Amino acid sequence: MPHVKSLVSRLILYATLACICVIMVFPFLWMFSSSLKTNDEIWSVPPVLWPAEPLWRNFIDAWNAAPFGLYLFNSVFVASAVVIIQIINSSMMAYALSHMKFALAKPLLSLIVVSYMLPVSATYLSGYVILAKLGLLDSYTGLIVSNAISIFGIFLLRQAYLQIPKEVTEAAKIDGASHWKILLSIMMPLSRSTLIVMSLLTFIGQYNNYLWPMLITKNPKLHLVSAGLRSFFMEGGAYGMKWPLIMAASTFTILPLLILFIVGQKWIINGVNNAQSVNKG
Repeated sequence: MPHVKSLVSRLILYATLACICVIMVFPFLWMFSSSLKTNDEIWSVPPVLWPAEPLWRNFIDAWNAAPFGLYLFNSVFVASAVVIIQIINSSMMAYALSHMKFALAKPLLSLIVVSYMLPVSATYLSGYVILAKLGLLDSYTGLIVSNAISIFGIFLLRQAYLQIPKEVTEAAKIDGASHWKILLSIMMPLSRSTLIVMSLLTFIGQYNNYLWPMLITKNPKLHLVSAGLRSFFMEGGAYGMKWPLIMAASTFTILPLLILFIVGQKWIINGVNNAQSVNKG
């Protein structure tokens, strides 16, 4: 009898997970199938799940209708640069807050926690004024520098570094290792899963960033994919007329994120497993 109850519980669990997966994946499948339809098929009643004749040329037409190659380059370049800078800054700050002793450590940590609770929109005005005075509006430098610090990254890495025994760093100091050596040779390698998860989250957030880049850039050549899609939707004659092309453009703009997830999924799983093992310990 207990075996039967366990089997039924597992079946219910798997069925529930399968339903959740279908709900999560369906919008992407619908977007992809819509990119292969005609405009009439998209608006047909009842809805058509798969077109009678897939129009693969919609992807080529959408690519040629707007400079999506430039938009993708801008997003990947800016997101990659921000990831590298945030990893460096967050690692140094997290190490200082977790394994160094100095007078302002606790006030600084409190300030970081308070800053994390502030809404991002609260910093837009001051950030815009600072960039304007530095002459960094409408530039790649402004897009990157304005996102160079991550409060979430500092807090996340600090928690990861706190899991590393202080005896390890003390032994390294006795052997004559500097703080840089400890950070680069001990802390970061031992926190590799957390660093990769942080990199993935940061890249996705910056790649999809819309409002802030639109505020500080006016040059269409600096548009990221989100702004590029909006421009194509509103200004390129696609509004209410070329839904297959809009769906096709949306499909190939998420491909970098899909590839990134496929490549990094094992690291995400490792990061989750490590967190669970730490909690059990």
